[in-house]
Amino acid sequence: MEHRSALSPVRPPVRSAGDGPAHGTFLAGAADPHLAPRERLLGNGAPLAEVTGRPRPELTAEPGDALHEEVSEQLWSRGLAAVQLDEPLSNDRFTALGAFLGTAMPERDPAVAPYVEREVILNLRSEHARTDDVSLQPFAVNHLSLHTESSGAPLGAQPRYIVLMCLAPGDAAQGARTVLVPMREVARRLSPQTLTVLSRTRYRDRPGVPTIARQAGDRWVFSFRDFLADELRWSYEGPEADATAVGDALRELLAAMYAPEHARGLQWRRGLLVVIDNTYFFHGRTSGSATPEARLRHLKRLRVG
Repeated sequence: MEHRSALSPVRPPVRSAGDGPAHGTFLAGAADPHLAPRERLLGNGAPLAEVTGRPRPELTAEPGDALHEEVSEQLWSRGLAAVQLDEPLSNDRFTALGAFLGTAMPERDPAVAPYVEREVILNLRSEHARTDDVSLQPFAVNHLSLHTESSGAPLGAQPRYIVLMCLAPGDAAQGARTVLVPMREVARRLSPQTLTVLSRTRYRDRPGVPTIARQAGDRWVFSFRDFLADELRWSYEGPEADATAVGDALRELLAAMYAPEHARGLQWRRGLLVVIDNTYFFHGRTSGSATPEARLRHLKRLRVG
């Protein structure tokens, strides 16, 4: 039986016409177990193990091959590369790193057009105060909930890597931090039944989107974001009787994502270059302060397929 909570009434799953997938909706409720840990984590109330960049200041000026080798080695070993350079890379060097990793994906959303260079570089500047406009939140002091990049897109349209480079950290004491949560630790906290349910569940009305959980070799990979107060519409491809467990599986997943012991934080410094494998980590962002210094925060981003 699906757990009842103050804001998430139980809606029995519906079987599509022609014995297709069952479908339903999920809305987080006031009693759900991930809400308090999420508030602490994204509100800067939880201590985080810090991800530090390997100091390689000489790689700023050296030929690109040396930097590419360093990034490759770190990605291969842990699905994450962090390199502290003495200065940010030029746009030419930055896009060359993207080309080494794969193919940089164009930023075509009209809402972000003022922040785009060379079609593929997105300038993440914290220029706006807190806003409910989702399109502006990456450029505001809002927190960003844990997610995988482009989780609602077909697998071929999801980036493999997110490349971030710091030009200005903003307020070092109160600035927003990028949060990383390893998928392997999330999967370890989930029951086998929950993993099975999530491997048969996907976002509804999104053609080609992968299931929320899938296996890649010996590890679990997730395509999912925390929808916060919005409704998640899902479809379930499995025995109809098991579809009633989707809500509980999503709550268990969210609780595992926000378990504080596995979250790590990036305290940005000028010249810090980070590459995140989108199949190894969930990522998000803590709230930033509204101080003038905090609003000088500036990262550059590439999404690489």
